[in-house]
Amino acid sequence: MLYYQNWSRAFRFFLGFAACFAVIAVLVSMNKVSTFDNYIIDGVQSAESPGLTSFAKGLSLIGSSKIAIGLSIVTMALLYFLLKHRFELILFLWVGLGSQLLNTIMKLCFHRERPNLHRIVEEIGYSFPSGHSMAAFSLYGVIAFLLWRHLRRRHERVLLIMFAVFMTVGIGWSRIYLGVHYPSDVIGGYMASGAWLMLSICLFQIYKSSRKK
Repeated sequence: MLYYQNWSRAFRFFLGFAACFAVIAVLVSMNKVSTFDNYIIDGVQSAESPGLTSFAKGLSLIGSSKIAIGLSIVTMALLYFLLKHRFELILFLWVGLGSQLLNTIMKLCFHRERPNLHRIVEEIGYSFPSGHSMAAFSLYGVIAFLLWRHLRRRHERVLLIMFAVFMTVGIGWSRIYLGVHYPSDVIGGYMASGAWLMLSICLFQIYKSSRKK
């Protein structure tokens, strides 16, 4: 019964994230988000300063594929050698690789050009949804899910969630600040990756429940 409740909750979250992404994707396709995007970009970039720019570049670097791969290797080693959770390792790889594949496919489908308002750094490729945002949500989300059960103290769990939220939101903010993504790219990336993460967790819980039986 407990496992049913877990995957049932994850499936409801999946439906919620998927519905939100669908709405954002339709609005982006119809070019109905320009006012919202420009308003947020103006607000974020109005605080531009040398220190904040360095901070944003640092967060963006952390969200890059090289750093994400390095963090993933450390996490996989922790799961495999220290925690002896080899099946959880499959979930971790599934979420990360699936998120990357989904982002590549969706960018090719939407063909949205990057913003050209005030670009602090240069990036190539399409804009929607944000690859950094999707990678951050899936990476830190699945890490939080896998480590949650191994933290017994409440303050440890609170710190874990705060870290995951800070990194995910911070990386998304950095992409807007640096002028390489629209806010709707970032939010759309969160929703798409959230849907994928929740669906993966749902399937993971269903499989674990079937093995228990």
